[in-house]
Amino acid sequence: MSDDPRNIGGIWYGRYDALGYSEANSFVARLGDDNGAISGTITEPDTRGGHGVRRAFVSGDRSGTELRFVKQYNGGALAHAVRYTGEINAEATEISGLWVIVRHHGIFTMRREKFSELGLEREEEVELVGPQDALFIR
Repeated sequence: MSDDPRNIGGIWYGRYDALGYSEANSFVARLGDDNGAISGTITEPDTRGGHGVRRAFVSGDRSGTELRFVKQYNGGALAHAVRYTGEINAEATEISGLWVIVRHHGIFTMRREKFSELGLEREEEVELVGPQDALFIR
């Protein structure tokens, strides 16, 4: 886990909407953040009926609260690139901004849960008790 509170590495759940025509979709982004160098993948439902899901690669950069990346679809029905610019909130749990391709543009929002290492360590220390070990109060 990074010491940088703005690190956006992890799993994000998002949605994008087109402006000016009817196109909306949800997506899951798996992002890596290496000191502001962003890489990863995005998976989203194929709303045009074809391959079931669309897959894309992500590359970009983060500087402070600003995020810029390119989503490059990796074939199938789509093979174009989409440019994204967004603003990261103070907790690094939400990113919102704009996307653009040649003749189209729109908005997007991504959210994630953020867990502390201490909280996860405490959770790992919890011992599960099976039915044979349960205490019954009468």
